[in-house]
Amino acid sequence: MAESRYRAEQGAEIIVQPLDDVTLIYHRRSGQTHIVVSPVPEILAALAEGEADVPAILTRLARDYDLDDPGEARAGIAAHLDELVSLGLVTRI
Repeated sequence: MAESRYRAEQGAEIIVQPLDDVTLIYHRRSGQTHIVVSPVPEILAALAEGEADVPAILTRLARDYDLDDPGEARAGIAAHLDELVSLGLVTRI
């Protein structure tokens, strides 16, 4: 079975504003503001490069961050993606 691919909302659909240790994400379509912490902003930034599956997102994140345990990181990314899909910030394609 092929890995699911994901696409983040882009452009004018979301406004991202970092504030100290948290990041605010305003989603225009829903009218909701989400308060998130790392690694959510980093996952969204990785998806800004284009649609990707979990292994591709892991590879993108590994370019800039030290991911101690790739298996644990992969599971964490997948869990965060599920949450982002439920919020409407990411689409599973």
